[in-house]
Amino acid sequence: MIIAIDGPSGAGKSTVAKAVAKKLGFSCLDTGAMYRAVAWRALQDGVPFDDDAALGRLARTHDIAFGHEPGDPAPKSVSIGGEDVTRAIRTAEIDRAVSPVSAAPSVREALVGQQRRIGRAGDYVVEGRDIGTVVFPEAEVKVFLTASDEERAHRRVRQNADRSIGSIDFDEVLADLRRRDEHDSSRAASPLKPAEDAVRLDSTSRYIEDVIDDIVELARERAVR
Repeated sequence: MIIAIDGPSGAGKSTVAKAVAKKLGFSCLDTGAMYRAVAWRALQDGVPFDDDAALGRLARTHDIAFGHEPGDPAPKSVSIGGEDVTRAIRTAEIDRAVSPVSAAPSVREALVGQQRRIGRAGDYVVEGRDIGTVVFPEAEVKVFLTASDEERAHRRVRQNADRSIGSIDFDEVLADLRRRDEHDSSRAASPLKPAEDAVRLDSTSRYIEDVIDDIVELARERAVR
């Protein structure tokens, strides 16, 4: 079974996906980390974000791998070309770089192929922005997870503070989120939008445990059909 969780940055996709995977005994795939890793590599190599061909070559020639701890479905580390970038991809610089990189058609083509190979190897919760519409349109469960702009910005600030990575200035984070929303929703390749048959969940002012339980129950209902 594939559970696809899409939504904008800061909606709670990663937290929810990891918890749902753990409750169901599934594996978890964070596709956003893959695009962040490519963006990081592009910055290191000086690849222009508007050079689709060069970005595509980079995505095709640098293997992206996730590290897991026994019994934990959520990846604990991510590397690209053998280099650990777990912390490096969670900076404000990468927050700004990932949208233009992920909009490159050649990058999406390269990474979607990897994502499909991984997801079809077992039961997965896959989170991103085009999982239910492009990567796994046949997913048994599709969820589009949202929250208000302000709620998402507050969450990202708290997350950055906890990790000691990225900006903790609310206005800066809010502006970055809105900029990324606009970029992700308007890009030509795989824009951010809910699948027609996705269940829409708004996590604003809700306990995250309730959102997790909603998706687990939905998966169990679909499993017995």
